[in-house]
Amino acid sequence: ADQAASEILIALCEAEREVVRARDGLLVPEPDELLADAFRTKIEALSNGSGKYLIAEIAGNAVANASLAPMGLRKLSQVLRLDMCVHLGPWHQGHGRALLGSLLHWAHTDSTACKVELLVRAENLRAVALYHTHGFAEEGRMRDRARLRDGRFIDDINMALFLQRDV
Repeated sequence: ADQAASEILIALCEAEREVVRARDGLLVPEPDELLADAFRTKIEALSNGSGKYLIAEIAGNAVANASLAPMGLRKLSQVLRLDMCVHLGPWHQGHGRALLGSLLHWAHTDSTACKVELLVRAENLRAVALYHTHGFAEEGRMRDRARLRDGRFIDDINMALFLQRDV
């Protein structure tokens, strides 16, 4: 089981590295900054139910991964941070939409969160549209936040969704 888990972590890490190599700026890290141990740490940290980590698979192969993780400080613990990556190849086939829907269902029903936040590259118009269709609204724009390999800068959009809570 440990060998299989390690292989999954390595595959997730390599899939995100491939996305970074192919689409500079889509994700912030450079390929060498993505480490399999960081995936393990995140998944283990969320295993206590404070957040959720999901992997979409086709025929046993991961095609996307996403997570909702609570902010680290107690005063921000009601806020979940969304991270998502659809791997190269199966783009525009609904995997991101499915993961997002599952994560938001969990956030609405099984979490104590009040808000979900995310950062998305302003140039990633499909992702921005996806988030809008799920009720996210733009809260701000961080201008020239990420520097691409060619020297250009791109903006990040901070988006959020407030979860309905019965009080």
